[in-house]
Amino acid sequence: MKLNGCYDDLKDSYLFHTVAVRTGEYKEKHPDADIIKLGIGDVTRPLPAACVQAMKAACDEQLTVEGFRGYGPYEGFDFLREAISGYYARRGTKVAAHEIYVSDGAKSDIGNILDLFDRDNTVLVPDPVYPVYVDTNVMCGRKVIYAQANRENGFLPMPDEAVDADLIYICSPNNPTGAAYTREALKEWVGYANSHGALILYDAAYEAFVTDPSLARSIYEIEDSRYCCIEFCSFSKNAGFTGERCGWCVLPDELVVNGKKLADMWLRRQSTRYNGTPYVIQRGAEAAFSAEGMIQTAENIEYYRKNARMIGGCLDALGIYYTGGVNSPYIWMRCPDGLGSWEFFDLLLDKCRVVGTPGEGFGACGKGYFRLTSFNTHEKTAEAADRIRKYFG
Repeated sequence: MKLNGCYDDLKDSYLFHTVAVRTGEYKEKHPDADIIKLGIGDVTRPLPAACVQAMKAACDEQLTVEGFRGYGPYEGFDFLREAISGYYARRGTKVAAHEIYVSDGAKSDIGNILDLFDRDNTVLVPDPVYPVYVDTNVMCGRKVIYAQANRENGFLPMPDEAVDADLIYICSPNNPTGAAYTREALKEWVGYANSHGALILYDAAYEAFVTDPSLARSIYEIEDSRYCCIEFCSFSKNAGFTGERCGWCVLPDELVVNGKKLADMWLRRQSTRYNGTPYVIQRGAEAAFSAEGMIQTAENIEYYRKNARMIGGCLDALGIYYTGGVNSPYIWMRCPDGLGSWEFFDLLLDKCRVVGTPGEGFGACGKGYFRLTSFNTHEKTAEAADRIRKYFG
């Protein structure tokens, strides 16, 4: 028996686990410390009432012979796939219901989709980057190369014709930097992918935060993207389903590689290794797209946008450079006084009792940067901003 040696190439622990451990150690030494967490991207608002009511009704169905549901369709129930298709249609984007595959979240899909591709493919990811993109490929032994994101390019790297990649990860609005590509910029990436025979894995988990009309909320707003893009999206941030677990990915009919339709391969994979998202959860997700649900989810998104504006206003007052915070729940700030990311983590925790995420945990280009999130209450976010302003002002 042999172990997968690729795990030896991973970092000792997942970034957010390390942050949690260090925060816990500090709390043990300072049990009375009032710590405000602006680190992990978990939501704090209650679920939309429409979603909860729909899940309650779905639970009641299970008490009857007629309403009981066992195994569901591997690709998701039609009622949810059609609701998601309608969500795209209301924004003028064509995605058919049969091209949508429901899952337990974008994070799972982003890792599981790799089952469709040979380990010899070269993977291009931005740096800094959401660690899951890198780690899931390292686990498979794939070669990972990086597109440097920095202040000079607004943390939005563009394609380089001299670089040859097979799988390309794009997250817009980006986690961790909060930066978002314009449609014109995404058009260049789609052109690169089609000309190089590459595939874009497009993470649209934060599309609901976009307010700028020049920015795309789906890669399928871009011409010819249906030939080279798989889109992943989630109910975690727009409907607060971080604990309920529900998301989807889109594999267009036009997405054919070496004569094989990727949607067929994905369904074959899912039917073998996944038994579907629970019916009750899918009913709750469907309700997020109802008239009441859309109003309630919009209220929650605006709540977090207000938090982001508080943090951004604090950094503006201090003259600290940052990206994000406008079309994104994340604020990516330059560490003050030339501090390193982990140095700033310790200082912020000790002096301000505020937790964030060190930028270098997202890659080499994150050194000297720090991520704050807007996923807390107004009161705690305002307090955190006030503490930071007082200490660094």
